Amino acid sequence: MTERGAIACLGCGRMARGIAVVFAYAGHPVVIVDVKTRDAAGFAAASEAALGEIRDTLKAMARFGLYEEQALGQIVSRVTVVPEAGAAAALTGAAVIFECVPEVLDVKREVLARISRIAGPGPIIASTTSTILVDDLSGAVSDPRRFLNSHYLNPAFLVPLVEISPGEATDPGVVVALKALLESIGKVPVVCAARPGFIVPRIQALAMNEAARLVEEGVASAEDVDKAIKYGFGVRFAVLGLLEFIDWGGGDILYYASRYLTRALDNDRYAAPDIVERNMREGRIGLTTRKGFLDYENLDVDAYRSDRLEAFVKLLNHFGMVRPPVLN
Repeated sequence: MTERGAIACLGCGRMARGIAVVFAYAGHPVVIVDVKTRDAAGFAAASEAALGEIRDTLKAMARFGLYEEQALGQIVSRVTVVPEAGAAAALTGAAVIFECVPEVLDVKREVLARISRIAGPGPIIASTTSTILVDDLSGAVSDPRRFLNSHYLNPAFLVPLVEISPGEATDPGVVVALKALLESIGKVPVVCAARPGFIVPRIQALAMNEAARLVEEGVASAEDVDKAIKYGFGVRFAVLGLLEFIDWGGGDILYYASRYLTRALDNDRYAAPDIVERNMREGRIGLTTRKGFLDYENLDVDAYRSDRLEAFVKLLNHFGMVRPPVLN
């Protein structure tokens, strides 16, 4: 894949605009392809709306101190909007085409079939669906070996993570190429199997529903639940991953806590999965045994602990939450 290769986005909606900002900011030319049938006035309005939001987003990024606003015009100039009828050259010349049309299976399949024929065999084609599995779409793409899913988290122009989900037919080289492209623009791609919910939506759905239940059951107010998440859950898991945190405290703690909550609340949703019990039996409980979900066999554990605690302090300091000691 060539450096700063051209990017195409299918659709004029929010996701296409966010991805256009990401790549234009990183120096790539971006073409937004309006795949809806419109008259000239309708296309002009859609184009103006898309470019207007892109400009407003970039203005906000400058206001937040991400870059000097005098570069705004140069970045915006990298983005163009074209109707599908005039998109052949842009599509055939694109390194990657991101499909960003509404979350309707038949609509996505229809657009992917049309565009993949127009684009020819060269470009990688990636859906950005958050709900539809890649292999429910891949059959519509000519040569599905170059097709996969890339799930951005909103706002796409700020959140680093992109979840890549290859299909059964996806060429492994396509996964490597897309990961490299995303890393080159500062994104953090992760690869996950084609399963409902991917990684983040699946975890956050559980967490959000549990937060709602806490309010429903009168455990705490909505304000205090959110405060607990921001200042407990959030800051901690910005430094340690969930599985890393299990290892940090010990998988045995999770095992016994899960058993207690399952009995106390009389609900199997708190039961530990088999892998936690299996790790217990095999002595893979984390840092204390140097084996857990992650491998710590050749790690300087004391240095690792110190590094993570320092990162935690830096995060707290960033949010203005570090206080000096009280001295006499």
